Amino acid sequence: MKKRFIQIALPVTGEEEWQAVKEPFFSGWLTQGPKVAEFERRFAARHEVSHALAVTSCTTGLHLALAAMGVGPGDEVIVPAFTWIATANVVLYCGATPVFVDVDRNSYNMDPALINVAVTERTKVIIPVHLFGLCADINAIRAAVPERVRILEDAACAAGAQYKGKWAGSLGDVAAFSFHPRKSITTGEGGMVTTNNDGLADRMNQMRNHGATISEEQRHHGPKPYILPDFNLLGFNYRMTDLQGAVGIVQLDKLDSFIEERAKWAGWYKEQLTDIDWLKLPQEPTNGRHGWQSFVTYVDPSSAPLARNDIMEYLQEHGIATRPGTHAVHMTNIYRERLAHHSNDFPVARDCDAQTMAIPLHNRMTEKDYEYVVDRIKSVSRQA
Repeated sequence: MKKRFIQIALPVTGEEEWQAVKEPFFSGWLTQGPKVAEFERRFAARHEVSHALAVTSCTTGLHLALAAMGVGPGDEVIVPAFTWIATANVVLYCGATPVFVDVDRNSYNMDPALINVAVTERTKVIIPVHLFGLCADINAIRAAVPERVRILEDAACAAGAQYKGKWAGSLGDVAAFSFHPRKSITTGEGGMVTTNNDGLADRMNQMRNHGATISEEQRHHGPKPYILPDFNLLGFNYRMTDLQGAVGIVQLDKLDSFIEERAKWAGWYKEQLTDIDWLKLPQEPTNGRHGWQSFVTYVDPSSAPLARNDIMEYLQEHGIATRPGTHAVHMTNIYRERLAHHSNDFPVARDCDAQTMAIPLHNRMTEKDYEYVVDRIKSVSRQA
């Protein structure tokens, strides 16, 4: 008899995605082309922004945005201390310095009340992260920094999320999304950059394609495809393939139904787990829409029957995958060595690193799967 194992996340792909990929295969246009352009148009319309540019990942999207905004050596970029490491890494790619700010213990997002002490005359950009699908408090963050400081949303987890009537990706100067398989919709790898700034969009469009003045598609479909483009900017090869674009079009059509299903089961989790006093459940927006990329809990070490890692081990042994929420980036070796941070410098991020626990929430789980997860979590108390 096959042992039950519930993954932390699984993408939902099938016949529609398979059929979509066939068109670019047979057309012969595999790199960035008409399917990517269609995906971009639909993504921009869905998130109510003027421009959407597909890239190879959210990481390259963040890097592209910083580079297009002219971030370089001598500049500082404010980032949350509790996030995936890429949020800080892209600052180093530009030769700039990441400046960490601690997070709010309830939302896991950057704490606006702590931002002012991180701002200096060298601060050029701030990167709020919409962690796990919950939008950061952009209004409070905007109020906490000078007008000259640009806002780059790390919306990796936030496709389809909303803040005070506006969609993630439309809240700052520019934003970057992820289509990694752990996200709500996927293209395998891949990302999208969004903005309402025409000049910034044009600059990023060139820079993602080596800095070329026109795209490959424009050149090949133009009157003189044999003439190579000129290059006015130092750019990168951050182009998405048309294979991924074709999958992205299909996945985007499913985004709302995916989020609605996840929201339904997130609500059910909260009903079923609310009486477990040692397990803090995730916060929901009062005026917005959670993207529910993950369902991240917090194990209270003062009352939990077992340590967080022991609970994760117990659930693993019983066929349930879990993960820590994400990293306290200042505690990773590279940032301890580069910036000489101590774990206590950002105590909430430190605690979240040690005590958060994501439990399975995805669109391939069954009712029985959810019931089993809840049953095993409730049984933890009996293991002490």
